Amino acid sequence: MELDTVAGKKVLVTGAAMGLGKLFAERAVREGAAAVVLWDINEVGLKDTAVELTALGGDIHQYVVDVAAQDSIGEAAAAVRSQVGDIDILVNNAGIVRGNSYFWETTNRADIDKTMAINSLAPMYITLEFLPAMVAGSGEARVLNIASSAGLVSNPRMSVYAASKWAALGWSDSVRIELEQAGHDHVKVTTVCPTYINTGMFDGAKGFLFTPILEQDEVVDTSWREMKSGNPLVILPWTSRLNKAISGLLPIKLRDLFLDTVGVYHSMDEFTGRKK
Repeated sequence: MELDTVAGKKVLVTGAAMGLGKLFAERAVREGAAAVVLWDINEVGLKDTAVELTALGGDIHQYVVDVAAQDSIGEAAAAVRSQVGDIDILVNNAGIVRGNSYFWETTNRADIDKTMAINSLAPMYITLEFLPAMVAGSGEARVLNIASSAGLVSNPRMSVYAASKWAALGWSDSVRIELEQAGHDHVKVTTVCPTYINTGMFDGAKGFLFTPILEQDEVVDTSWREMKSGNPLVILPWTSRLNKAISGLLPIKLRDLFLDTVGVYHSMDEFTGRKK
């Protein structure tokens, strides 16, 4: 069934201090969510966002959480269940990106661990904290996982990030299928695979043929709508769907030539990332 609104639902958003996460939380507040739970490691940004959303009339609960750490996830989830209750809508939005170097030029191996922990493992561990109650319940529930088009098509200078998003996409869609096979039709998983978004995370990255940098509101509006509808996969923009289809049809050398020509393989050449 489709979910017309999250009114009366309890919503948890990770990476909620800024960017997409903040916008997702605002959507929940404006639709009348019963409670909106904000997770982020950025304590100052988290407090500011909580104040803003409370002023909009939201019942806001904020938790400083390091989603790269299993213990932090477990402690925060236990606190949420105790203080807020079971979660109906989970938005796994928190993410990290490292890039602009070839893999063999990696000097900080901790970046590999952190990227995989936040982008791949955290959505799994966080979902495992709340999904059993969703399954056991009878009300409409949703899990929205923000992956990336980097999980659809390989891209140089972001190999670890791509690996983390391939993992997130494979896991997310597999859980969706499991829920369908088990007959838990009231719980739906939506995976979103956007290209570069204008959040600051991808400063310096370049759009490519017919593929400009996406605006945050566009991504959030589409993701939110498709999540409520229960659609399994959202790929933004249409060129990413085309690139994925072509990648699956062409021999590898022709695929590489095509993606190189349209600019995909050079989109991270001048990446700098968010300024500290």
